[in-house]
Amino acid sequence: MSKTCLKSIFVAFFLIAGSSAFAASPAPVKGEHGMVVTAQNLASDIGVEVLQQGGNAVDAAVAVGYALAVTYPSAGNIGGGGFMTIRFKDGATTFLDFRERAPLAATKTMYLDKDGNPIKGASLDGYLAVGVPGSVAGLDMAREKYGTLARAQLLAPAIRLAREGFVLGQGDASILAGNAKRLALDKAAAAIFLKADGAAYGMGEKLVQPDLAASLTAISEKGPDAFYKGAIADAIVKASQEKGGILAKADFEQYKVREIKPVTCSYRGYDIVSSPPPSSGGLIICEILNILEFYPIAHLGFGSADTVHFMVEAMRHAYVDRNSALGDPAFVENPVATLTDKAYAAEIRGRIDKYRAGVSKDLKPKDFAESKETTHYSIIDDAGNAVAVTYTLNGSFGAGVVAPGTGILLNNEMDDFTQKPGVPNLYGLVQGEANAIAPLKTPLSSMSPTIISKDGKPFMVIGSPGGSRIITITLEAIINVIDHGMDIQEAIDAPRIHHQWLPDTVYVENNGLSPDTLKLLAGMGYKLDVAAAGKVWGQAAGILVGGKSLGEIEKGGGARYNGAIDSRAAAGKAAGY
Repeated sequence: MSKTCLKSIFVAFFLIAGSSAFAASPAPVKGEHGMVVTAQNLASDIGVEVLQQGGNAVDAAVAVGYALAVTYPSAGNIGGGGFMTIRFKDGATTFLDFRERAPLAATKTMYLDKDGNPIKGASLDGYLAVGVPGSVAGLDMAREKYGTLARAQLLAPAIRLAREGFVLGQGDASILAGNAKRLALDKAAAAIFLKADGAAYGMGEKLVQPDLAASLTAISEKGPDAFYKGAIADAIVKASQEKGGILAKADFEQYKVREIKPVTCSYRGYDIVSSPPPSSGGLIICEILNILEFYPIAHLGFGSADTVHFMVEAMRHAYVDRNSALGDPAFVENPVATLTDKAYAAEIRGRIDKYRAGVSKDLKPKDFAESKETTHYSIIDDAGNAVAVTYTLNGSFGAGVVAPGTGILLNNEMDDFTQKPGVPNLYGLVQGEANAIAPLKTPLSSMSPTIISKDGKPFMVIGSPGGSRIITITLEAIINVIDHGMDIQEAIDAPRIHHQWLPDTVYVENNGLSPDTLKLLAGMGYKLDVAAAGKVWGQAAGILVGGKSLGEIEKGGGARYNGAIDSRAAAGKAAGY
């Protein structure tokens, strides 16, 4: 029996034995001509329809982005921002940064009181927390430069769903119910998502969003100007000024998408393309993989104490770099070459004790010469064009506010900046001056839309939401496929671990490691938190090309495209054709 087969049997046994939450994974969804994987089933279907209509992967990504703004309002958005990684059929790559930006009136100390301490909730709730949205500009630039279909055709499905409504599934309804109290605090948001008695719409009921339909129609007819220079911007600015925010019309008028060279690296013969600054994701994934490449983790085994030890130490060293050195490239010099250098990884390995846990307080930031309610989707078309998109409102339903008449939920992305060095943000990240607030600046992100190729051909499309854990969720899916021989669904569903330098704690998903492994790790000096089952463990969306697993690919007998949506995603779907 092959090593890959043995690994798959072990992983299946581990998942079944560990917990009902990690029962044996279903088979990946197969497709020969295209695959779309998103956190909401209707959006996935729309993406496939666009591919079947002759659109390419970018067209499908644009249609999905707008559809999620209707069907997945906790994270799908036109009032937020994000990143898009594209690998074209000829192997060329590019990256679009349409992340939110700080308003012109933003200041470094805007969330601090007179004594210099953070004001609770100021960067999370209400209009003061809102960054200038970028999604509309980003999706339209992608369509204009790299798509093939008309804007109206790509927005039509989202407009229809908003105007006519859609029936809520169990996952959709549970998301609304869990946020009903917060949505009730804003009159305009409550009018959309809650019934007259204040209860959220339930499973089987229809959610209709006429104001959002009108906004989407204006964008369809007039393009980004409808959002950034017209009545939509006016309405958002008016609401902001009336309710304690600092947004101005000039913030919208000056917004521009950045097209940037992606971060690239290699791991065990696979070529990785991922997000560059202002995302930390691609750099830190590459740094961790460079460190791990030396260690025989395939031999050591999934979930073993040695494998976890080396993974945690690589994470610890990489996150101190992330939290101290990285920021918006328009404002700071990011040490890209250093963090992707295999020699730098070797230097870090030289400081890792093979038998003992490191100590985070002993790792000092170097002087070199992101919400749970983010969402990720992965798409590949018949020609082999691949797109990975991660976009966000930051926290669940963003700032919890809707400018009256627009139907658009607004982000609370300003919390991703460093409010004050040493003070953790929503995701517990302790960050430095490189990510301090400044007008027009983009906050540092963890979003990691990633595309992997092998021998010049697409191999894997992967990414996830999950705040600061996006990086490690994406990383572990990659390792699970390449090192541990899992199929794409098993790789995404497998239990996760996370370490982010500070706090000096290894977070372990509920039943993610065996009692024996936990005991060994504790003996090595690790502080373990295994009570984090309901926290930010993400909803990864992935595609594997050529087979459902590395073993099947090597045999040459698999389906062309194999899609998987995280079993943690209540409403998600992988759809192929």
